[in-house]
Formats: sequence, C-alpha cells, structure tokens
Amino acid sequence: MKKLFFLTLATMAMIITGCDKKAEDTLGAGILEENMDTTVQPGVDFYNYATGGWQKLHPLTAEYSRFGSFDLLAENNREQLRQLIDEIVKGEQKTGTEAQKIKDLYNAAMDSTRRNAEGVEPLAEDLAAIAEIKTAEDFARFMGRDVANLFFGMYVDADIMNAKQYLLYIIQAGIGMGERDYYLDNDAATTKVRDAYVPYMAQMLNIAGVKNAEAQAKAVYDLEYKLAIAHSTNVELRDDAANYHLYTIEQLKDSFPGFAWDVYFAEVGVQPKQVNIGQPKVINTMIEILAKTPVETLKSYATAALMSNAAGYLSDSISDIDFAFFGKVMSGKEQQQPRWKRATSMVNGQLGMALGHLYCDKFFPQANKDRMETLVANLKEAYKQRIQNLDWMGADTKTKALEKIDAIYVKVGFPKTWRDYSSVGVDANDTYWAMCKKLSKFNAQYEFSKLDRPEVDKDEWLMTPQTVNAYYNPTTNEICFPAGILQYPFFDMSADDAFNYGAIGVVIGHEMTHGFDDQGSKFDKNGNFNDWWTAEDRAKFTERTKVMENYFNNIVVIDTIHANGAFTLGENIADHGGLQVAYQAFCNATKDAPLADKFGLTAAQRFFIAYANVWAGNIRDEEIILRTKSDPHSLGRWRVNGALPHINAWYEAFGIKEGDPLYLAPEKRVSIW
Repeated sequence: MKKLFFLTLATMAMIITGCDKKAEDTLGAGILEENMDTTVQPGVDFYNYATGGWQKLHPLTAEYSRFGSFDLLAENNREQLRQLIDEIVKGEQKTGTEAQKIKDLYNAAMDSTRRNAEGVEPLAEDLAAIAEIKTAEDFARFMGRDVANLFFGMYVDADIMNAKQYLLYIIQAGIGMGERDYYLDNDAATTKVRDAYVPYMAQMLNIAGVKNAEAQAKAVYDLEYKLAIAHSTNVELRDDAANYHLYTIEQLKDSFPGFAWDVYFAEVGVQPKQVNIGQPKVINTMIEILAKTPVETLKSYATAALMSNAAGYLSDSISDIDFAFFGKVMSGKEQQQPRWKRATSMVNGQLGMALGHLYCDKFFPQANKDRMETLVANLKEAYKQRIQNLDWMGADTKTKALEKIDAIYVKVGFPKTWRDYSSVGVDANDTYWAMCKKLSKFNAQYEFSKLDRPEVDKDEWLMTPQTVNAYYNPTTNEICFPAGILQYPFFDMSADDAFNYGAIGVVIGHEMTHGFDDQGSKFDKNGNFNDWWTAEDRAKFTERTKVMENYFNNIVVIDTIHANGAFTLGENIADHGGLQVAYQAFCNATKDAPLADKFGLTAAQRFFIAYANVWAGNIRDEEIILRTKSDPHSLGRWRVNGALPHINAWYEAFGIKEGDPLYLAPEKRVSIW
C-alpha cells in the first residue's frame, strides 16, 4: 500500500552560502538561550539540555495532549487564517464565489445556537437510510455513502507498478478506535481506553434512537473486535509489495464473493476497470464477518460510525460526549479547542486550496520560494557526495541512486495551479452537517475522477500550502515543502547557517532520505516499485537498518511500553539521513568562512541544538501511548536522544565520551547514509 511520508514537523529555507564572512558575521545564532537547560549535560539527556527551557516556557494547556515547536507554528498559522476568514466574513460576498463558501461554512461552524436547537435532527436522512437496511445488498449500498469507512476504505492513487497511471485502492478499515492494538493489547492504559469505549458508543446510540443501546453497543464492539483480529498490523502495512494485489473487476467478484461490489461502486460513483486489494485475506475475512453479522448489529455499527463521524457538526452536548472519549480518554486532553479554532480548521479542511490561495498571496513572497529552492539544490549536492563516499554500496547501485536524486521533483511554497471549487454549492440555509457532507462528497468525487485522467498529474499538491508539514511521495519521486512550514522556528532569515542547516536543512534531508529508506528505496527514479539495488547492496542495507530497528525496540517510552522499531523504521532512517546530509551541506557551505562561536557555542554545537529544538515539546501520557500505537514517527524526545547517538559529528561537537548515558560504542551506531 503506497503511502506518503509525512514529516509532522517542518521546514523553510533561505540559503546563505557561507562564502561571505562579513554577511555571516552580521547574522544571529537563531537559538534562544532561554529554550535550553544548561544544568543538564548534553551526554546525559541532550533533549532536555537543548529544549528543557522551552518545555518550561510552554506548559501544556487544557486543549492540548501534545504541544511542540511545530504546534506553536500551527497556532500562528491559524491566527493568520483567522485573519483572512474574518475579513471575508465581515464583507458582502457574491453567491457562488469561494469567498461566499468560506463565509457560509465558517458562520455555520460558529452557530452553536442553531446546532444546539437542532440536536440530532441534521442526521435524519442518514438515520432513515440506516433504518431501511434489510439485506447485505442494502448495507453495501450504505457503505458507499460518504459518511464513514465501514469494514474497508477506498481511495485513488498512482499505481505503484505503473506510476504514470491512477489506480483504485481498497484497504482494511472499520474499527472505531482506529488502531487494532486498542482491541488486543492488555496493558493497564489500553484496558482503560477499551473499558470506556462501549459506554461511549451506548450514549451515542441512545441519542440516535437505537433501542437497547447498551446491548447494541456491546454487539458493535464484538463486531469491531473480530475486525481488529483480522486486521494486518501497522508493521505489515508498511510493506508495499505485500499490500499490492491487482484484480480486474471480474476477478474481484470471483475472488471476493458475497459482497455486492456493483452496488457499492455505483453508490460511490466509480466504474473502475481494475482495483488493488491491499489486504486480500483481511478483506475476505471482513466479507465473511459481514455475512454472519445480524442486520440489527450492522445497523447499530453503521449508526455508531455515523454518530462518531458527525459529532463535531452537531450540538455541543453530542460533541462533548465524543470529545470525552476521543479527546480526554484516548489523548488526555482536558477541554476542546475554542470554537473559532475548530471552525477555522473545518474551513481549512473542506476548502483548503481556496483558503491557501489567499494565504500565499498575503504571507508567502516569491523571494522565500526562490531561496528555499536554492537550499534544496545544495542539499541534493551534499546527498550525492554522501552516496559517492559510501564504502558499503557498489558502483551500479550508486549510479542509480545518484540518478534518483537528480530526478527528485521539488515543490516549494504553493502549487502552479489552484483548485476549482465552482461546481460545489454551499447554501447558508443548509445545516452545518449538510454543508460538510456536500463538501466531503465534492472532495471525494474530485479524488475518484482521477481514474478518468490519462495519467498522473505530477504538479498536483497532496497538501495545502498553509499546512505545517512536509512530505515525500515515492510514486512521483517528489519532495514538497508548503509555505505554512517555511518560517521560524524552523527557518530564521536573520540567523546564520548553523541554525538554518540544523533546522530546515535536516528537514529537507529527511524528506530526501525517504526516497532511500527501507520502503522508499524500492521505488526507482520514475516512481515505479522496482528494486534497482544489487542483491549484495540490498543485503548490506537491510543489515544496517536492522541495527536501527533493534535500537529503537529497546527504548521504553512509558511504563512497560516500548517503542516499535519496525513501525518507525522509515522515519528513523529519514532522521538519520537528514542529519548526516544536512551536516555535510553545512560543512560545505562554511568551509571557506568558518562561523564564529556565539553564546559560547561553536557552530557545530548550534547545528545540533537547532535540530533538537525542532522537536521541543510537552506530551501527556495518554498521547504517548496513542502515538506509539498509531504514529510511524518516533516521539519527539527520541527523535533527538535516539537519533543523535548515531551521528559521529555530534560526539565531536559536544565531547561525548564513553560513560555518558547517551554514548554508544562506534560499532553499535547505525551507519547508513
């Protein structure tokens, strides 16, 4: 199953070449001394040494289960989006324009008085459709409605075996708590979450008018438990080859009988010629479970999913029940975000490119885009140097690796063309739920319409430009750095190269390395799943990545719960490569004009402190558990304390020596890029 490699962190850029010493002397360190805790020794706990002050200055507020540097930037971005939306809401907007749609959607999101009066009434049409389910075919038809992923999910993406063409993908889904481990693990923290789930569903079913809500909630849980047992693990889902199984539609019907595929596709509005079934055994088991499940249980299952999906669009009392479970129990949050933040996020989610166009016009100048592209070019050159100097990779593999780097398609700031929302209507008289259903349907149809295109559009952005994130996409061999992430604290125009290469430079290197991690390395320069390595080099690479996997498996994140080295392997490799390549680029940029010490810190030390501050943050115990089960990225603390002990330059910069808690003997360090 092909997937994007998101950073969940940040980037931006300006390159300062390092050739003009006078220019560098006028630049600051970028690092704020108050963000550090120098009472901690770097070799004991580098994360707290570099970010301990930040943690004290930014304690968790009630609305957050985790708050870090990029969350702070996201808050700043949201204020900018709010400013844009406020200007639109205050003005008269012509019907049918994007501004009118933004205004009406935002106003509906803010109108709690109307939603509190409506209660569950906005769901009348959906609940009536559920009530009409009498057969398996009826249920398949309901599954095709755009309200929830029942049993399995469906999306369109490039065919990993023919990256120029789009393909329909069907994957496992359908469990309300999202992760199979919440149904199967038996540690105390997971059991606590599981024990709260059935009462939560019972409340929701009762509000929806389901009779015997408690008994039905238990039946729904038993159904989801069976699905969870059948599900592949997150580690298994990372294997692209194991999750690629191409079928014609006739083969699909023959291989997965007992499900009304024609009815399902017709309701969704697609007519595929072929489809990839990501997990055939799982999907077949799900179809068998569906066939054996009483219709009343299926109806309650659909109702519970509908209520969970719609809760944020309904009354405060319903939204509060949903938050009490997913926000408080699962994540440890104490209260919901203010209504304006939720409203802004909704507009951003449903009309993201329309809002992004306004955002870039106001907050992202072309000069920033130009400078970022220059920095990326420097990182590319540094990566090529690293590959050329590898002693474990053979010449044939090196040649193809260098070709892949040269072929990386770079996207910075904002797309070449903007999304057209003219065909979707937003009516102020509609309920908030009705508006969002209409927009969700529009967005889904936009995705499914790709099946009719002659080839994949490489210029399409898979993220809005105001997003605080970045990604690598293996089927287009592209790296993308949206405007939203291209600002302080990840880039500082007034700071020197030590800061900018340590923060944004590592981010760029991280995304590039996803093209060479344990999964991305199996895609060639054209984006096709094609193992271009020699067998000998692939074996050496696997041996080296196993060191990384085992190292992280031994990390205890909380209580008895360990990090998952296999699940996080790709991201950990990307962090490792990002650090190595960015440090190489930093050395290249400053070799003719070494940077002076600042605040008693050498330039090399500032590089690593800048990197650590990318991951500064605080997190609740519940969120630690949730992310360990669901997030392929290691926790922020371990992206510092787990990554740096494998970087030789870090030892040299801080004089880390044998006996220090973070010290690793050279033969135990990961050595890949």
